[in-house]
Amino acid sequence: MRLLTPALEARLRANLAARFEAAAQGRCEPDPPPVVRLFSPVGAATWLATEIDADGIFFGLADLGFGCPELGSFALAELEAVRLPFGLSIERDLHFTASHPLSAYAEAARQAGSILLGEQRLRRAARPHSGHG
Repeated sequence: MRLLTPALEARLRANLAARFEAAAQGRCEPDPPPVVRLFSPVGAATWLATEIDADGIFFGLADLGFGCPELGSFALAELEAVRLPFGLSIERDLHFTASHPLSAYAEAARQAGSILLGEQRLRRAARPHSGHG
């Protein structure tokens, strides 16, 4: 599977352009929602990306499954080159739709110790609570 479609790549590049434009104008950097979620089908490694540059370097939230999710850069080529057991490779979550800005995912992941657990916390927090009288 290709990790990026042309449409996803265009959205990632648009976020990069928006960040550069904000910096050039002295405005606060935008805090967009992640565009793409990549993951290892045989482990806890997960990546949420908001932008990509001309060299194929993503910016986003990376979690290799060791309890230390962090914001930073990671390379598309390196993720595409990963070969996992059983002939598997890094995959793109085809059903991922971000519901929060990247900062919310980063904070939840830091508190929970992983992107996966952080996403669960965000989903629970977003559910309507039934109030009893």
